[in-house]
Order: sequence, then structure tokens, then C-alpha cells
Amino acid sequence: MNFDKYITNVPDFPLPGIQFKDITTLIQDGDAFSEAINEMAEFAKSVGANMIMGPESRGFIFGCPVAVKLGIGFVPLRKPGKLPRETITESYDLEYGTNSLEIHKDSLKPGDKVVIIDDILATGGTILAGIKLAERLGAKVVGVCELIELTKLNGKDKFKDIPLKTLIKYDID
Repeated sequence: MNFDKYITNVPDFPLPGIQFKDITTLIQDGDAFSEAINEMAEFAKSVGANMIMGPESRGFIFGCPVAVKLGIGFVPLRKPGKLPRETITESYDLEYGTNSLEIHKDSLKPGDKVVIIDDILATGGTILAGIKLAERLGAKVVGVCELIELTKLNGKDKFKDIPLKTLIKYDID
């Protein structure tokens, strides 16, 4: 399926000069959303995932239905202070500053095989933080799946040895 035709380009959002890729038009179309979930699930199954991990919040949109489709668990990567039990935290760099993600300390077990699913791969900082969190709990990230990849930002260079599946690639910053 040509998923690109379901993405709306919004010029100058959130700042002048930025061409925002709006995914809401894809998830509003039942057939396109379903096909995207199917392709992500096929990838996760092909790499042997037994857990799906997704960053807040759009990783939840894609990761949860993939986990349900495969009959496996979902681990939310949350912003600090959002999870009620004991957590571990990983900070990562943004273009201007830093951010952090947390998971429950008991959310993964040694030997779990994890696929991280999100909406867009840009610089790779979010994914790298997820990989580090999984590894700290003894799990192995066996794949990364993204709806969109901004190829010029080279985010996949942060996790070169992990298989990457993207449904749409844009050669833009």
C-alpha cells in the first residue's frame, strides 16, 4: 500500500520552515491504518518478538494494536512521573536539550525479544533510549518499526545492528 498518500503535509508547523508530517489522516482511514498495523505485525513476528515497546504517545497508537494482533505484551515508554510503580529512567539528547523515558522495572524479563514501534524515526534518540532501557532489564531489542523515517537525519545510525522496518521514507530534514 502507498501509505504516503494518507499523510498530510502541514507547512510551517510548529515553526516556520518545518514541513510537518501529520499521521492522523492515516489513522482516521480504517483500511490504511489496518494495513499499517498488519505490516508492522508481520515484521515483529518475523524477528521473533515476544514483547512490543512503544514510546509515548504515538508509539502507543501503533504498538498496542500490533501487540494485540500478535497476542503478546506491550510495554509503554513513558515520560517521567507517569508510571505508578518502581521505574528505571534513560535520558537522551534532543536537538535543543534533553528528555527522558521510563519503564516499570518489572516490565521486561531477561531474554525477552522486543520490537520498538513508533510513528517517526528522526534523530534516533527516543529509540536509543528504549533500547538502553530494554537492555538494562536483560531484554534484547530484535527490531525497530516506524511508520515514517526521515532518512537525512540518519537516526538509524544509532542502532545499526538492529533490523529496521519503515513504511514510508522521506528524504528531508
